[in-house]
Amino acid sequence: MIRNILNMVPNCITLLNLLSGCIAIIFAFQPTTPTAGLLGWEWAAIMMGAAAIFDFCDGAAARLLNAKSNIGKELDSLSDLVSFGVAPALLLMNVLLLAGAGTFSYMALFIPLMGALRLAKFNVDNEQSVTFKGMPIPANAIFWIGFVAAMMQGKFHPTLGITIALIAAMGLLMVCNLPMFSLKMSSFSLRENFLRYFIVLATIIFIATLGIAGLATTILLYIAISALQRIVKITTT
Repeated sequence: MIRNILNMVPNCITLLNLLSGCIAIIFAFQPTTPTAGLLGWEWAAIMMGAAAIFDFCDGAAARLLNAKSNIGKELDSLSDLVSFGVAPALLLMNVLLLAGAGTFSYMALFIPLMGALRLAKFNVDNEQSVTFKGMPIPANAIFWIGFVAAMMQGKFHPTLGITIALIAAMGLLMVCNLPMFSLKMSSFSLRENFLRYFIVLATIIFIATLGIAGLATTILLYIAISALQRIVKITTT
C-alpha cells in the first residue's frame, strides 16, 4: 500500500506541471488583462515557471523514491508539450496579434509542432541523459518567456521578419542533432558542473540588468556555448 502511494508521488507532481501549463494557456489569451495586480502575460510566465519547477521535482522525486516508470516518462512528455510547447506558443501568438501581426501570428504554432517531434525523438533515444540532441523543450519556453517580456516591457521591438526567423530557428533547434549539455546537476561538484554554474551566474546577471527579458539572453548563451563545444570537438578530432 505504502509502495503504491510512493509510486504515485512523481506522477502527481508531473500533473501539477500539466496543470500549470493549462493555467498558463488561459492567461496567454488575455495578455494585457490585469488579474490580482499582474497582467495576463506575467501570470502566463509565472505559471510556465512553476511548471518548470514541477518538471525538475518530479524527476528528483522519482529517483529519491525509486519510483521511475514508463507511464511517468510518457506523462512527463505530455505535460512538457503543453507547458513548454503549447503555452509559450499561444502566449507569443496572442502578443503578436496585439502587435498587429495578423495571420502571421499563427506562425507561432510551429513551436509546439517541433516540440512534439523533439519529445517523441527523446523518448525513443536512451542516450540523451547528460547530453541532449537538440535544444530541450523547457529551454524553448524560457526563451519565449524572455522574448515576450522584452516586447511587452518595450525593451525590444523586433520586426515581423526577425520574429518569424526566431520561431523557425528555435523550432528547428529542438529537432536538430546539435549536442547540448543538460542543465540538471547530479552533484554539486564545481569541476563537473562548471558550465552549469556559469549559466546560473549569467542568468542572475542578465535578470538583474534586463529583468525577465534576460531569460532569452540566457538561452541564447546556452545555445552559443553548446555550438562552440561542438566546433571545438570537431576541430580537435
